[in-house]
Amino acid sequence: MSEYNIAILLSTHKRTDALSNSVFSLINNASDISRVQFILGVDNNDDIGKGHIKNVIIPELKKNKIDYTTVEFEPLGYYGLNRYYNTLAKQADADWLFVWCDDAVMQTQGWDDRIAENTGNFNLLKVHTHNEHPYSIFPIAPREWFDLFGYLSKHQLIDTELSTMAYMLNIMKIIEVDVLHDRHDLTGNNADENAQKKHYLEGNPSNPYDFYHNSFIQQRLKNIQKLSEYMKDRGLDITWWENVKVGKQDPWVVLRQNDPNKQTGQRNV
Repeated sequence: MSEYNIAILLSTHKRTDALSNSVFSLINNASDISRVQFILGVDNNDDIGKGHIKNVIIPELKKNKIDYTTVEFEPLGYYGLNRYYNTLAKQADADWLFVWCDDAVMQTQGWDDRIAENTGNFNLLKVHTHNEHPYSIFPIAPREWFDLFGYLSKHQLIDTELSTMAYMLNIMKIIEVDVLHDRHDLTGNNADENAQKKHYLEGNPSNPYDFYHNSFIQQRLKNIQKLSEYMKDRGLDITWWENVKVGKQDPWVVLRQNDPNKQTGQRNV
């Protein structure tokens, strides 16, 4: 049994107002903030971020009696995004691991209730966000997902990796929570150094670091199989995945249903 129900995993870099808006939106909209812990990551050379966490964020967490941990990193950059969150996840003691961003703003009162009511289920939870993207842009994974592998994601594109695997197993679940992704290319806000340095390792399968490089494809297939074996041991239905493996089930049916604005095509796992 975990001490907390939800762990907010939040890596930040040189942001102040955006970080405050993000963290305070979670606090102010929670029904019971005592069941939430914050695991914050910041680069050791980021004096702006470290100072803001020390002088603004931590006092607010303490005022609300919220458990928190801060982790300093040797700078990994956006290419190492998953390594930040994998490390933060190790520090968590919660049933759910909520991958959060410093440009995300919670909009739903009682968001923690919507997560808590799913505790004990083995699903990847997905909130509503920009243009109803079919991926779980801010993935909420059960702790067991991390425990099985010792990491949340092997690839920089955490949301893409976890969502792809969830759709392959048919365990994606949408919860009635709305989050504003206050990202520069979506809202025009936060067009700062972070935004300029974002580079996605996707779209060039010949690159060994690309999401669709064969090494990552094979790793995901192995991980999906391991997840399915865990599900089977728990008595959960894995018929969908078994049919996918033998070509009897189109794995992307639900993804397409969850993609009203056609933001993704059929994905090649």
